[in-house]
Amino acid sequence: MKRSSPLIIQLIFLVVLFSLLITFLNMMGISNPFYNPFSRPMATPKPVVPAPAELGADERSTIEVFKRLSPSVVFIINTAMRRDFFSMRAQEMPQGSGSGFIWDQDGHIVTNFHVIYQADSISVTLHDRTVWDATVIGADPDHDIAVLSIGAPQNIMQPVILGSSNDLEVGQKVLAIGNPFGLDTTLTTGVISALGRTIESISGRTIYDVIQTDAAINPGNSGGPLLDSFGRIIGVNTAIVSPSGSSAGIGFSVPIDTVNRIVPQLISRGRTAKPYLGVVLLPASHSKRLKELGYKDLDGAVIWKIFAHSPAQKVGLQQIRQNNRGGVQYDVITAIDDKPVTDDDQLIHLLESYSPNDKVNLRVKRNGSEFDVEVQLSIRSE
Repeated sequence: MKRSSPLIIQLIFLVVLFSLLITFLNMMGISNPFYNPFSRPMATPKPVVPAPAELGADERSTIEVFKRLSPSVVFIINTAMRRDFFSMRAQEMPQGSGSGFIWDQDGHIVTNFHVIYQADSISVTLHDRTVWDATVIGADPDHDIAVLSIGAPQNIMQPVILGSSNDLEVGQKVLAIGNPFGLDTTLTTGVISALGRTIESISGRTIYDVIQTDAAINPGNSGGPLLDSFGRIIGVNTAIVSPSGSSAGIGFSVPIDTVNRIVPQLISRGRTAKPYLGVVLLPASHSKRLKELGYKDLDGAVIWKIFAHSPAQKVGLQQIRQNNRGGVQYDVITAIDDKPVTDDDQLIHLLESYSPNDKVNLRVKRNGSEFDVEVQLSIRSE
């Protein structure tokens, strides 16, 4: 048997080695090891069509509003003192955050009352990233509005532009600027979904004429402005309806007409000057019981008690009382200046549209008959 030539063995070895190398290169995604990548034709980026500057008029308007109004929006952190379980030392712990906006150049910031509720200290971060300690100078829990004061210089305070909420239309475009989840100066857009909504405030009172919007409002947006397409503030974002706690397309804002009535009073005196009639209204449970006993004509606001020397007493209104036959007599307020009063809450809402010392005409039902009486409201002492 002849032995193979060493040269043939070497050739076979080289062929096998080369085959293994080609297989390895293919596995590595290199199909042609002899291909020169610099021999390929040069590729160029695809042109942008249309040019970036050619945005739609609506987009340019939104961008302009955001640039102009975002310096007016602030980030608010609410901290409270807590004791460490082990060391028993008191230390400040963040318990919430929200948004707010600059009301004027005197350092007044408007936000929701629930954003600063139970705070031991409050800090406000402005658009230029400076942080300022804030003090609460006034609050109205019934409308979820609070006013803070900071010591920032006037030249960095850019107030919002006020609009009006009494001529809004469903379908009108709106913008919300705030700090959802601590992400500062975030813009969302949408439309007004409905008007005249009611929500419950932190005090349990009903807030009327609330604006509903589908602009995304998330935790942290509370207290921030709702703007129209011109950049005027038309509401203060205050609540959402969502099982998960995040935006579900249903957000609510306190109308700016209400805010504009309340804020100057909070700045001037720390609380609102609410008109005073001087009555306590019959609780719903008592009214229901009277209806079960067969009493009628309870539709309206039933006067349960009247305070001495009050406007109601001065014009002869009477509280609920027992007659000679053992029955019950009562006065029921059914209208104010021809505006119907359907229940206790409606009466309170209508009274809030007046100021102390205003004269109002009440329609009262007593013993099956109706009469009108003019009352001059006074101021309620808190």
